[in-house]
Amino acid sequence: MLVVVAVLAYWLGSGSGNGGQATPGPSPTPTPSVTLTASEVFERVGPSVAVIQAGEALGTGVIAADDGTILTAHHVVEDADGVTVLFADGTRTKAAVTSANPELDIATLKPAKLPEIVVPATLGGAVSVGAPVVAIGNPLGLTYSLSTGVVSGLDRTAGRTAKDGDLKGLIQFDASVNPGSSGGPLLDTRGLVVGIVVSMADPGGDEAFAGIAFAVPIGVALGGDEGDGPPGPQI
Repeated sequence: MLVVVAVLAYWLGSGSGNGGQATPGPSPTPTPSVTLTASEVFERVGPSVAVIQAGEALGTGVIAADDGTILTAHHVVEDADGVTVLFADGTRTKAAVTSANPELDIATLKPAKLPEIVVPATLGGAVSVGAPVVAIGNPLGLTYSLSTGVVSGLDRTAGRTAKDGDLKGLIQFDASVNPGSSGGPLLDTRGLVVGIVVSMADPGGDEAFAGIAFAVPIGVALGGDEGDGPPGPQI
């Protein structure tokens, strides 16, 4: 059994909405050739990560362009009456869904208001099995949480429902994710976004992380062709 990692009936308070945790400040775009520590990845990419609230669903998004366009998981915003975005600097704003691809479980958002400094993430490319990765998200409402792991497999298939069909061509990784992590970036050690987190294995049916999670490769999330990633539908 698999569970999409968005959590229900949880929203953050007013103000920074970070539960007292330190949120990252703007920092320079990473140099693609430089290997970073997990802390350095967080410092650089954290300002590009946002909390997404869509009705009762909580998820994560990542700023993917200078105009503030946000990538997230489609199931986070699906059928929501309204979407609210909370940026790392505390800016809270409404957002419109500008594109949706249920087959890939990817959506893009356009915020009504941008933070004073927009810090788009740097988008990367392919990964290899065994490569270290970092996930940043809002698991169980714990905003701006970081976890580390490795790429466990490529071209994986993860089941959804009979209605939605399977997702194929996914990155399998073992960095910890939980409900609320959906839509967050999966990053390599250069600080480049290599995937968008969409689901985790849930063999016990209790939404507890079992060491297996999945992300849509960034090339596919951006509309790449089949040679860039998954050849079929995803969760």
